[in-house]
Amino acid sequence: MTKSKDLANRLEEVLLNGNWIAKTNIHEQLNKTDWKQAIAKIGNHNSIAELTFHINYYVGGILNVLKGGDLEIRDQYSFEMEDIRSETDWQQLVQSFIENSNSIVKIIPNIPEHQWNEPFVKEEYGSYARNIEGLIEHSYYHFGQISLLLKLTKTDAKMV
Repeated sequence: MTKSKDLANRLEEVLLNGNWIAKTNIHEQLNKTDWKQAIAKIGNHNSIAELTFHINYYVGGILNVLKGGDLEIRDQYSFEMEDIRSETDWQQLVQSFIENSNSIVKIIPNIPEHQWNEPFVKEEYGSYARNIEGLIEHSYYHFGQISLLLKLTKTDAKMV
């Protein structure tokens, strides 16, 4: 298997379709989440919606570069989400996540093998491979938070 295909498979695993590492994936968990759970705040932690926006922000930003565009994302804006005020708002965010995730996992297999070791936008950002591997690790990190928050919001709902 090529590095391009391997990275695409690993990213698809966490974002959309996999169950090898966590026995589930982000998409599956978001489909189990209603908008009230998505915006529920537990202490001062990010909500499921905020984490979904955050992951999607990075997926979309990297996707833009892979399509030949500029790197337009900035860490300081990665949690600046518009308020979710309805199920429709939540489903729009989930749909954006799914569309960006599907797009990136379709583009990655077409990246030439030699490009993986080249600088991603700037030398200081590391290689293309490092950025995709970082996106995978970053997604799993926040996926764990989403899974825990989903369990806690279901538990809290039963306690009321």
